[in-house]
Amino acid sequence: MGFPTVQDKGAGVTEPLRAALWSPPPGLPVPKLEDTIRRYLNAQKPLLNDDQFRKTEELAHQFEKGIGRELHEQLVAQDNQNKHTSYITGPWFDMYLKAREPVVLNFNAFMSFNPDPKSEYNDQLIRATNMTVSAIRFMKTFRAGYLEPEVFHLNPEKSDTEMFKKIIRFVPSSISWFGAYMVNAYPLDMSQYFRLFNSTRVPKLDRDELYTDENAKHLLVLRNGNFYIFDVIDRDGNMLKPSEIQAHLKYILSDNSPAPAFPLGYLSSENRDTWALLRKNLLDNGNEEALQKVDSAVFCLSLDDFSVKDFVHLSHTMLHGDGANRWYDKSFNLIITKDGTAGVNFEHSWGDGVAVLRFQNEVFKDSTKAPAISPQSQPASVDSSRAVQKLDFKLNDALKAGITKAKQKFDARVESLSLNLIQFHDGGKEFLKQKKVSPDAVAQLAFQMAFLRQYNQTVATYESCSTAAFKHGRTETIRPASIHTKKCSEAFVREPSKHSTEELQKLIEECSKYHGRLTKEAAMGQGFDRHLFGLRYLASSKGATLPDFYQDQAYARLNHNIISTSTLISPAVQLGGFGPVVSDGFGVGYQVHDDFVGCNVSSYPTRNGKEFLQCIHKSLEDIFNVLKGKKISS
Repeated sequence: MGFPTVQDKGAGVTEPLRAALWSPPPGLPVPKLEDTIRRYLNAQKPLLNDDQFRKTEELAHQFEKGIGRELHEQLVAQDNQNKHTSYITGPWFDMYLKAREPVVLNFNAFMSFNPDPKSEYNDQLIRATNMTVSAIRFMKTFRAGYLEPEVFHLNPEKSDTEMFKKIIRFVPSSISWFGAYMVNAYPLDMSQYFRLFNSTRVPKLDRDELYTDENAKHLLVLRNGNFYIFDVIDRDGNMLKPSEIQAHLKYILSDNSPAPAFPLGYLSSENRDTWALLRKNLLDNGNEEALQKVDSAVFCLSLDDFSVKDFVHLSHTMLHGDGANRWYDKSFNLIITKDGTAGVNFEHSWGDGVAVLRFQNEVFKDSTKAPAISPQSQPASVDSSRAVQKLDFKLNDALKAGITKAKQKFDARVESLSLNLIQFHDGGKEFLKQKKVSPDAVAQLAFQMAFLRQYNQTVATYESCSTAAFKHGRTETIRPASIHTKKCSEAFVREPSKHSTEELQKLIEECSKYHGRLTKEAAMGQGFDRHLFGLRYLASSKGATLPDFYQDQAYARLNHNIISTSTLISPAVQLGGFGPVVSDGFGVGYQVHDDFVGCNVSSYPTRNGKEFLQCIHKSLEDIFNVLKGKKISS
């Protein structure tokens, strides 16, 4: 097995890694208000001219001394009364669940798996069977309490060592947390994981709901827009034999039922209120049992009947697909194409990339190192026609019209989306570490430089950072656009000949140092975005007019994230991406590998993603050349 797991046949447990090794992480801290205001103003500086900044600074200090102070004290008091969770949990769930835009392209993200190193295992049926088995092994391991928390290492050379792991095993769990924190190792919160399985976001008017039924034993499989279910867990709670899962999947793959005239999958791509009303119609029309099966399924396995042509096609397939063969409301869809290319498309309200990445890492490791079946394996001789149930939905004219309209809207949205990518092969993480600069800082600097080159301005930029080192932590924002990146970008783009190579190197180092500080602050719950969001949520809940601070145009502009970025790196993941978060923005998924930098950019017609990537390539070229001591041309 790729991870400690519960034996299926009641033989007890394989020697478990002690999941109880760590006591729970501490609560997410509420930053000091003065720190938040200072950090907020630092983030505004590169985006505003002197007059605008003076006005924003004045509003910020008024807020800090007046209504902001009152709100902050109320937030701290509330937080002290709710130690079982974090101050951001309620507001953050609300932010996602009250959003009425379709989840596809606006919220759902994707990560695609690397191919299986053994090419003959990249067969659709073999890979679907192996990954399904590994996913269920992971689920059983987690539910039995044998999945160790991941650890976030601020100083990996001190804490990510065998010696440290040996020592911490002998520390009582009640104080092991302090031992880990002494060396800046933070066991990550695992509260999101239970929503990975048997979970669905259910559309409701005004605010959706998250639904989980851990007792359900069946898998949902989508193929050609048709819905199938079969049990993957038996009555005793054991997983079906892999050969039986293989037999059922083979049966589904050989079913030649035509695609439905009105594919239900499109409804999950609709505006949430529209979808809520259509769902009520579905329920009233006699589909309650079928919908219950969809909502409670362990997860959704989407089997696509085509092969992947290239990385751009891969991104489109995993980010949105054709709309008919996905159920975007499931906590995740495991997608496997005809040639065995695999990926995960996940709904975002229940959790973040950290939980999904852990799942992908374990499933990849387990399915490649301990595959349940091989190309020589024969499916079990079982009657799949009895075990597999095809779900039929009763549709009236209003539902048919709703599906047709949803498809038209989906097709138009997807049509307007561009996905482009590059791989920069003249250096990566190893070289940057030799030069003692942060690889992430360099990637972010390249985005700032590229936007300045293309559009001649510096704009609000968002980088996602997990706060899972704290109880019920979600994410915090790193604000990569700073006075340092602005100064450095202007030197590189506008006047490279006026600066010596040494001066340009120094500017890169300053950016790296400052970015490192912002990253550590964000990971430790000391950013400013979530704090201001929590205070705003509190102010709104009182029904009074929002404080002037929040009505400042500069505040709105900072939260209109034109460059939205996220990075996740792992041996399991080949590529990741998401849609732009604003209509005139870029969605940037990137990875800094040992010897290359990969970048996947989404955009709508108001922005030119291809040109932006050319500018990123030029920026990376310039940065690496300067770090190598070479002169650059403008």
